[in-house]
Amino acid sequence: MASVPEIKIVRSESLGHRSEVSSPEAKLGMRVEDLWDEQKPQLSPNEKLNACFESIPVSAFPLSSHSQDIELRSDTSLAEAVQTLSKLKVLSAPVVDVDAPEDASWIDRYIGIVEFPGIVVWLLHQVSVSSNLLHETTRGDLLDPTSPRSPAVAGSNGVSHDFTAVILDNGDSAVTSGNFFEVLTSSELYKNTKVRDISGTFRWAPFLALQKDNSFLTMLLLLSKYKMKSIPVVDLGEAKIENIITQSGVIHMLAECAGLHWFEDWGVKTLSEVGLPIMSKDHIIKIYEDEPVLQAFKLMRRKRIGGIPVVERKSEKPVGNISLRDVHFLLTAPEIYHDYRSITTKNFLVAVREHLEKHGDTSAPILSGVIACTKNHTLKELILMLDAEKIHRMYVVDDSGNLEGLITLRDIIARLVHEPPGYFGDFFDGVMPLPQNYRV
Repeated sequence: MASVPEIKIVRSESLGHRSEVSSPEAKLGMRVEDLWDEQKPQLSPNEKLNACFESIPVSAFPLSSHSQDIELRSDTSLAEAVQTLSKLKVLSAPVVDVDAPEDASWIDRYIGIVEFPGIVVWLLHQVSVSSNLLHETTRGDLLDPTSPRSPAVAGSNGVSHDFTAVILDNGDSAVTSGNFFEVLTSSELYKNTKVRDISGTFRWAPFLALQKDNSFLTMLLLLSKYKMKSIPVVDLGEAKIENIITQSGVIHMLAECAGLHWFEDWGVKTLSEVGLPIMSKDHIIKIYEDEPVLQAFKLMRRKRIGGIPVVERKSEKPVGNISLRDVHFLLTAPEIYHDYRSITTKNFLVAVREHLEKHGDTSAPILSGVIACTKNHTLKELILMLDAEKIHRMYVVDDSGNLEGLITLRDIIARLVHEPPGYFGDFFDGVMPLPQNYRV
């Protein structure tokens, strides 16, 4: 059985460096470099960067690899949606309303952005409703399909009798048993429910979007100060999404700019010099290794965070990390938990690692365990680590390996730019309309 790896502190000397300006991101960095050299000498580095990014439109940001195929139709089943998101290795996707007219505006064309966590939470809610219905129904009613209290008549939200029987027999503990998600993903509820049926779980309705002529500064502020993890860029003429810019995409762009004067001038500062980490160890949301893994995902969704450390109950030492993108393993590989009496966070980590190693997928971030840095690392070193490891958060430890804090991608981007007074004005009123069926 696979073991849970220890904390790994990435050393700066092990990091690779960009050897030539060839990527689209590096060429974009050169554009910033040219603007940087034109700025007034009396401006501070941050003021120069603000001015540079305000001069570049978001249309200049390189297209993400899946921007053109990431849309889901509203009549896609949950099972198909999960497979698509998993295949593309993305956490969320915009949903196109198949009933929208051809000349619809982008606001009417999309009904929102669906996320893995939203799908899981909706499914579990339906299971809970069905479970309550069955507990209130007599055994005689269950066996009589003509009874008005029978699930067949009263409605069990599309959950099969076998599935609801598992819930009835095992109660709440069924949700953490090893075969629970095997039963769930074989149910008619999962196979037949359409994405449009769960629109109440969508994060945005339809979503906050940028136009192609909005500036980099606007985009960077939304990804940092305003806590967005991704931003669609809309082509108003075509009434469709042209690109999706993510926090990790920005970090990759910054990593490709290593060696450029403006980046080196900003990135040479240590984490302690720029006030990182913001979040101390006392404020980090964590979960113990013997708690149900669903509790970890619920915590992340409720607290609106992208990941959570798994710690030992006795020592409080971190032994792993679970992120929101790992939720797909519950739905795409449910058979890997079959032999576990309960899917605890530790069992989840071990089962997923064994599954990935078996299939030769050694690049998944969950295999890396807990990756950490110290306050003496520079912004440049931190960015290169995050980009190389393809992770969205970094734990800060002391010389003994004890947890001191947490740094997210948002924290780093927030150190790159600042919001000028009155910058957004009525921006949010104009780009995030709330349609009549808004139920978030």
